[in-house]
Amino acid sequence: MALTFQLDPEVDPALRDGVLALWADVSNAGGAVGFVPPVTVDEIRPEWIKRLAELSEGRTRLLVGYDEEGAVAATAFLAYNQHRLMKHWIWLYVVMVHPRHQGKGYGRDLMAAVADAARSLDGVEAIRLTCRGGTGVDRFYASCGYKEVGRVPGAIRVAPGDDRDDITMLLPLP
Repeated sequence: MALTFQLDPEVDPALRDGVLALWADVSNAGGAVGFVPPVTVDEIRPEWIKRLAELSEGRTRLLVGYDEEGAVAATAFLAYNQHRLMKHWIWLYVVMVHPRHQGKGYGRDLMAAVADAARSLDGVEAIRLTCRGGTGVDRFYASCGYKEVGRVPGAIRVAPGDDRDDITMLLPLP
């Protein structure tokens, strides 16, 4: 079964709990989504609250993928660029597919839904993201059409002695 995607779903307790659980599960499975395992929902909650503020201010949009049971299975945050000279592209953050659904093509489905959502936004011509080097996720994004446009060596410190590159990628939208 494919995921069902919704842009800007109502933020209710079920969505909150679903996103927090997804974020923890992805992080604890080694996903590079802003945390290092082990992490708890309570440790992620402050970041979720920051994202909620961005959503309520209209600076960020939330795309959610629901599985056949209606559970939150994937997410991506699309953030408008706040610089007046860069409003023609958006940032993509916290791209996640639940570990139990990986290997089913849902990551590609999520990235296609992100591109479709971005195309629906007035004046948006490209999507920009950053990812953690050493995880292989840059190869996945490249397979979805993103091009590496920058790299800062050792910019992400995962642990003492474990520094990773911060890779910037861009997808121009036709």
